Amino acid sequence: MNRIFFRFFLLVMLSITAATFVIYFAMSRLFGDPLDDIARRQAAAQIFLIEQYVDKAPTDEWLERLNKVREVSGVKLDLIPLPQARALLGRTQLDALERGEVVLDAGSKAFFRRVDLTGHHYIGSEEDVIHAQDLPIDVGLALEMEAVRYVIVALALLIPILMWSRSHWNGLQALSKVADDFGAGDLSARARMQPSASIYPLAERIDHMASRIEGLLDAQRNLVHSVSHELRTPIARLEFALELLRGAAGPALGGRIAAMEGDLQELNTLVGELLSMTRLDSPQALQLERFDLAQALAGCRDSLDPGGPAPVFGPLDGLGEVTGDRRLLARAICNVMRNAQKYAQGRVELSARRLGDGAIEIMIDDDGPGIPVDERDKIFEPFYRLDRSRDRATGGFGLGLSIALKALALHGGAIAVAGSPLGGARFVITLPAAR
Repeated sequence: MNRIFFRFFLLVMLSITAATFVIYFAMSRLFGDPLDDIARRQAAAQIFLIEQYVDKAPTDEWLERLNKVREVSGVKLDLIPLPQARALLGRTQLDALERGEVVLDAGSKAFFRRVDLTGHHYIGSEEDVIHAQDLPIDVGLALEMEAVRYVIVALALLIPILMWSRSHWNGLQALSKVADDFGAGDLSARARMQPSASIYPLAERIDHMASRIEGLLDAQRNLVHSVSHELRTPIARLEFALELLRGAAGPALGGRIAAMEGDLQELNTLVGELLSMTRLDSPQALQLERFDLAQALAGCRDSLDPGGPAPVFGPLDGLGEVTGDRRLLARAICNVMRNAQKYAQGRVELSARRLGDGAIEIMIDDDGPGIPVDERDKIFEPFYRLDRSRDRATGGFGLGLSIALKALALHGGAIAVAGSPLGGARFVITLPAAR
């Protein structure tokens, strides 16, 4: 929350600062420099004395009154030649001086004004300029006051920005949790925010999207469940009919009946795999326990095809215990090993190690034909089969690796495929560190 709060606060303050400068330059262009106005107000008493006391004196008393002002005022008043004054002023200030106006120089705390334009006060007065110095002008103080106002405004904005940011941040955190839970398989996760929440429109759309996805997945899961269960009944009937037919038929039909029974067994296995896939769509399918991973890996050896290449196990010491569904994790690893055994020419190797961060890495290598780089991600899709593996002699339906991927994902793990030093494929299984 601190990050979003300070970013938003910084953005607001930068916007206010930019607006202050824009206002300053706009006012300067349209109405003159605001700092000159401040300086003019601070020097108003001295300007008043010149304009209202000295200038309104009779012609023969003008210099006398100017001298009296010199005596009582702390400001240094001098008469300087007009060319000298012109050399000290800029073009805009010169125009004002020529019109007989008071010209302020806030930087040097001085002002200039011509004695008169017609020479009525004394001989040559049209060529003289009143130069007042050491005026009580302190623009820095005015700027400091403006800075204090700016700081007070900034502090006053802290509270509403903090309240808004906290509410907004809590809403974003709630949406993040919903996304995490939904991604982890909890399809009932919803934000359910109040309409007064700042991100209620977004939360409402996410809830609607989650409801539609949940409905679609439920419909798909129910369809697969229903079709799979409905297929079991005719399969059982066909198996019973073939058994009766075997008893009544002669040896000539024995081979045909055996082939039909093999097809039924294959179909029955497919139905079981489909049911397994649907059960892996939810984390509720997990039965968590702590178990020894090395023993589970060694147990996979017994489930492999004894007619295929016997896997060579590397050292399994130091793996320790993991938390997860032992049956499901073992099935995922065994599926990968069966896949390696199926396509290996004569060698399958398994090695495992615990990484520095506590995660576990399991590598399964074979010396088979390998997997093309552009198809390595596709082999985890259901029913996907490489061109060279379409031969039915290899068996399988293309569901083993898909089941392994889902089972590992439920445990927070992952599986990837690469080239093997043996020449075939290397499957790398990663299990996260215990939490």
